[in-house]
Amino acid sequence: MQETVQYLTDAISARKPHQVITANPIMVMAALENPSYKQMMQQADLIVPDGSGVVWASRVGGDPVAERVAGFDLLHELMKEGERHRWRVYLLGASPEVVQEAANRLKMQYPGTEIVGYRDGYFGPEQDDEVIEEVRRTSPDLLFVARGADTQEPWIAKHKQRLAVPVMMGVGGSFDVISGRTKRAPKVFQKLRLEWLYRLIKEPTRFRRMLALPKFAVRVLRERGNLTKSR
Repeated sequence: MQETVQYLTDAISARKPHQVITANPIMVMAALENPSYKQMMQQADLIVPDGSGVVWASRVGGDPVAERVAGFDLLHELMKEGERHRWRVYLLGASPEVVQEAANRLKMQYPGTEIVGYRDGYFGPEQDDEVIEEVRRTSPDLLFVARGADTQEPWIAKHKQRLAVPVMMGVGGSFDVISGRTKRAPKVFQKLRLEWLYRLIKEPTRFRRMLALPKFAVRVLRERGNLTKSR
């Protein structure tokens, strides 16, 4: 986490657009099954191991990462670091009520980091130009996008150069947790690396999406000798 925050601090100083992907097993499986999604991930500037399954796979493959870098925690670490540097932040995604409440709470928690704008994630391709211009007008250092993994990462990748934000990162359901609409998994689930199970219990409709997890585990064990080789 410390190395990630330092890397992104340097990225903001350089003022060049950087896309950060917080990867979990579901996203890895999506990349293996969808060439365009895989290409999008490979073109990201930084991929961090959000899911504990990715950390486990790195160990099985013989090239372990230092630790899990959860997107939710990274968001807060960057907001904290932003107080030192007076960074500007734009929030994009979730419902109007959720993103507004998330913005209010982040302002109170990190008063030295400026929330320069926010808007909900309910917009289609025909509104992309409008959204991009709105983000650009505020000149943020950080753009957090909460639109779901199947949408947010491809959207950032497609518009990365036009957005021209130094650090852009998909944050999934983070705004829902920050706003108080949903709760993050208790510490015991986090320590046992079972946040996915807690979310499944709370949201049974995620069952179909979670089917990727056993497929991921089988793939890792089957190809352990080739996990860190480029394809």
